[in-house]
Amino acid sequence: MYFSDQAQPVIDRAVNVKCKKVQILCVNVDVESVPFNKGFYSVDMTFYFLVEVAAYLSPGTAPATVCGIAYFSKKVILFGSEANARVFSSANNTCEESNTTPEAVVQTVDPICLSSRLVECPKKVCCCPGIHFPHPCSSELAGNFDNVEATKELFITVGLFTIVQLQRPVAMMIPAYDFCIPDKESEFSTGDPCEMFRKIQFPMEDFFPPRLNDCDCD
Repeated sequence: MYFSDQAQPVIDRAVNVKCKKVQILCVNVDVESVPFNKGFYSVDMTFYFLVEVAAYLSPGTAPATVCGIAYFSKKVILFGSEANARVFSSANNTCEESNTTPEAVVQTVDPICLSSRLVECPKKVCCCPGIHFPHPCSSELAGNFDNVEATKELFITVGLFTIVQLQRPVAMMIPAYDFCIPDKESEFSTGDPCEMFRKIQFPMEDFFPPRLNDCDCD
């Protein structure tokens, strides 16, 4: 995680930190064709998270609430076919070849904070050098993120459900469901947070609300 120059001093004095809330600020998406594989496209995604944490400065006292930014990058390769349609327009009575790159659409739901860990920085080492976030992200927090000196660093593990699709103006390409469906109910575990996250059922109704004929009402 990265904190501004106003929030980092609170983290440095904290003896314990609890992750309270995680929300997605924005997602940067870039699509490029895969060389030597016609019809396939790589989708590079960078998720920016606004994380609210409770910092306990001493045992038995009320925590101080501070916010920071975390990010995660991921790449998927999807089949988007090749568009060779001829498009006729009534505006200028011309015909154009349609061979453009498809548009990538990323759907997400609110992330889950699975674990957090506060780590002491090595002496004479700055854990959090200057970093540049997109303006919509950095403008959410007061202060700046340039050359913030830190003595403690916070690591978090976030569980994130996503659906990535390639779309064209006339059709939707094959979607890729970036998840695995567990065969057991969620259970509390003190082990690997990623193993615990795999036991959480994928929230299909958040992505695909039930249709009218699926409801029990008249």
